[in-house]
This record gives sequence, structure tokens and C-alpha cells, in this order.
Amino acid sequence: MLAWLSNVVRVPALRRRLLFTALVLTTYRLGSWVPAPGVDPTAASNFLRSNGSTVFGLLNLLSGSSLSRLSLFALGIVPYVTASIAVQLLTAVVPRLEQLQKEGEAGYAKITQYTRSATVALAAAQATGYVYLFDHEGALHLAAGRLVIVVLTLTAGTTLLMWLGEQITKRGVGNGISILIFASILASAPTAIRAWLNGSAGERLFFPIAVLLVVLSVVFVQDGQRKIPVQYARRMLGRQTVTGGATYMPLRVNMAGVIPVIFAAALLALPPTLAGFVPSTASFIDRYVQPGSFSYLAGEALLIVAFTFFYTAVQFNPADQADNLRKYSGYIPGIRPGPPTAGYLDRVLSRLTLSGALFLAAVAVAPCIFIRHAGFSQATSRALGGTSVLIVVGVALDTMRQMQAQTTARRHEGFFKS
Repeated sequence: MLAWLSNVVRVPALRRRLLFTALVLTTYRLGSWVPAPGVDPTAASNFLRSNGSTVFGLLNLLSGSSLSRLSLFALGIVPYVTASIAVQLLTAVVPRLEQLQKEGEAGYAKITQYTRSATVALAAAQATGYVYLFDHEGALHLAAGRLVIVVLTLTAGTTLLMWLGEQITKRGVGNGISILIFASILASAPTAIRAWLNGSAGERLFFPIAVLLVVLSVVFVQDGQRKIPVQYARRMLGRQTVTGGATYMPLRVNMAGVIPVIFAAALLALPPTLAGFVPSTASFIDRYVQPGSFSYLAGEALLIVAFTFFYTAVQFNPADQADNLRKYSGYIPGIRPGPPTAGYLDRVLSRLTLSGALFLAAVAVAPCIFIRHAGFSQATSRALGGTSVLIVVGVALDTMRQMQAQTTARRHEGFFKS
């Protein structure tokens, strides 16, 4: 442990990135304690506490408990994740967006701008729904003009979080959006640990075992990969002869990481916004979209499987990979170049993706069922349930992998000795 910490300190660029990430996360946590103008944090907290078993509990978890105080960052980063889902789905069906995706950096910059605009619009709609719902339930007692200020403040808070997440990705360590969600979940860990310590003897005994099993399984599957052998033939490059060689193409079992879990949680967070605009639907949503219910868990599992296949297809295109292999005189032994190689990669990737998708769905759903029937407290199951542990462990592994790559690239021995 001390060895890899010393390696991190010895790399100036990585040290600066870590300090920048820590500064952004500190700003995020400070902002989560600052209430919006004119809001009574006690009234908002009482309302959310009485509705903690509903989907608002999940939204409060993803916002780092900011929603319970209706603070500057009460919406969290969920609107950005939801907007990203919408834009990526549209990319697969809208020719213009698909063309932009193939244009390289300029196209991605345009798609990113569309995502930002969608985030602001969605944040404004979600903030309006929350403020209307809190005011309708008596948690807020503000004039109409002050309510507009609260909506603008919450929208600006999400916009700032979106910018901070992008800055972490550029100048910090790891994926900025995932890091912010990671920090939000960890912010609820002390409350969950206190609830676990004050729980029954069975809860104190069996819950750490369940969490340990989830962590071990996540680490095992996240690091699992299928190595496709690749052979490169000798070829002429100008007047030089480039010698071929044997290597492999690594295909991870879970190529999508924890993104499908975050996508599913974000999409299931949309119904409360609808309930804010249409109060008549609140009872229906509380009944069928309540976290822990059978319908909620079944919908979450299906969304995770669907998003895993979708995100993997966005990240890895078998036809493009086959064309790249043929362009550089590479081939898979026993498989003809071109379409046969693309078909082979597609079959292998489909099997791996199915295994990874079922694993993500099982890890996200099974612990919740176990916790619910074992009689664990709501605070414990909320912060340390399958979805929370999966996101925390997955983001931690991805961040550690990036840090390992940066130390290795600078000719250090890395985090761990071989």
C-alpha cells in the first residue's frame, strides 16, 4: 500500500491531477450543504425523510444527500446522465448524429454541445417538478417569484456540476461524472454504517459478508477478459519491411463498466419528475417505481441488460475492428479477413456481453432482495446495497487502472510489484 502511494507522489503530473480532483470534490461537498435561496432545509429534510422509502431515497443517494436539504446541487449529476442516454440513443437512429460521430473530434464536440443543452433543459424541468412537489406537500412556503429563483439556482447547480465533471476528466483522474456519483454514494456511507452498527445481531453479522461477496465478484468480473489471438503478416511500408508478429485483442467481459447501472438509475429517476407535474400519477409511481419493489427491480435489471448491450455496441464495432486488422495486414488465425472476422468478433462479443449484462443485473438486484427479506434497515440497504457497491467498486477499479497506466507510462514500477 505504501509502495504504490509513494509512486503516486513521485509522479508530478499525477500528483497535480489528484490534487485537482480532491479540490473539485471538496467544492462539490461544500455546495451540497448550501441551501437554495429562501429554502428551509429542515422542512425539506422532513418531507424527504417521510418519503425515504420511495424513489426519492435513491435520488437523494445519487445527489449525496443534497436533495434532502434542497441545496445548490440538489439535482446532482442525474440530469446530465439522462441527457447522455437520450443523445446516445438518438445517435443510433438519427443520421445527422451518426454522421457527426464518424467525423472524429469535431463531431464529438458537437454531440457534447447537444448533450450540454439537453442537460440544462432537463435540469430546469426536473427542478420545476421538485420545487412544485415540495411546495405542494408543504415543505416550501415561498412566493411565486422566489420559487422561480430556486428553480434557476438548482438548474445552475447542475450546470456547474456538469462543468466540474468535465474538468475532472480533462485535468483530474478518472471519468469526472462517475467520480461525482462515486463521491455522492460515499457521502451516505457513514449514515449506513451507523445504521448497521445499531441494527440487529443478524444484520451486523451477515451484511458485511454480503458486501464482501459483492465486492469480490465485481473485482473478478471487471478484470476478466477474453484474449483473441491476432497475427500480423510481414508487409512493406515505403522502402522498409515491417516484421509481423503475434499479439492478442483483449475483449473485457464487462466492457461497459458501471455505465449501464448509472444509466438505469438515472432513467428510473425520471418518474418523480412526472409526478411533480402531474400529481395524479404520484400514487401510481410510488406503487410501481418504489425502490426495492419487484416491478422496480425487474425494470432495473432489464434496463441494465439493455444498456450493457447498447453501450458495448457504441464502444466496440466488430466491422470497424475487422477493417482495421485487414488494413494493417492482421488476421485471426483460422478466420478469414473481412466479414468473417467481423462475424467472429460479433459472436464472441455477444456472448461476453450477455455474461457481463446478466452479472451486472444480478449484482444490482440480488443484494437488494436479500437485504429486503433479511430485514435490514433502509439506510443500510440504500447506501450499501448492490447498486451502490457496484458503482463504487467499478469506479474505483477504473480510476486505479488509469492511475496505474499513467505511472507505468512514466517508467515507474506502478502500484504493485510483480
